[in-house]
Amino acid sequence: EVNVSCPNVRHGGMSFGTCPDAAAEVTRAVKAVTTKPVFIKLSPNVTDIVAIARACEEAGADGICLINTLLGMRIDVIANTMGGFSGAAVFPVALRMVYQVARACRIPVMGCGGVTTARDVIEMMMAGATAVQVGAANLVNPYASKEIVEALPGEMERLGIEKLSDIIGIIE
Repeated sequence: EVNVSCPNVRHGGMSFGTCPDAAAEVTRAVKAVTTKPVFIKLSPNVTDIVAIARACEEAGADGICLINTLLGMRIDVIANTMGGFSGAAVFPVALRMVYQVARACRIPVMGCGGVTTARDVIEMMMAGATAVQVGAANLVNPYASKEIVEALPGEMERLGIEKLSDIIGIIE
C-alpha cells in the first residue's frame, strides 16, 4: 500500500494524491521497482477522486485503497496544530468514494475509513470494495477487528447473504 496523501515538499507541501499527474508519477515509480501488487491509498481531500484513481490505474496500480484521513483541526491550547480526522464520522465519505471509484475503475478497491462494525464491512462491499480495512477503531478497541470478523457471519445471516463475494458492487 502506497500512501500518496503525504506532503510533497517539492510542490509546496501539497499531497501527491491531490493531483492525478503526481499520483500517477508515484504509481509508475513504485511499480518500476517492485513485483509485488501495488495498492495506492488515496486522500479524500480532493475535488475529483475518480480522476485520481483512474490516473493511478492507467499508471499500473494493481488496486486503490480508499480513504485516508480527512483534514481536520482541534485547538490544543499548548500545540494548536492540524491533523487527520478519522473514525466512524468519516464512514459516509469513504463509502461514497469507494462507490464512485469502484464504478469507474477495473482494478480492485479496498475500502477503509470509519469502519467500526460488520454492517460497515457489508456496506463497503456493496459499494464495490473487494476488501475492507479497519484502522482507527483498533486504536479505541484493540479487539475491534476480531470482533468485526466474529460478528460478520451473524450479520450476513440476518441479511440473507451467503457469500460476501455475491454482494460486491451490487449497488447501482
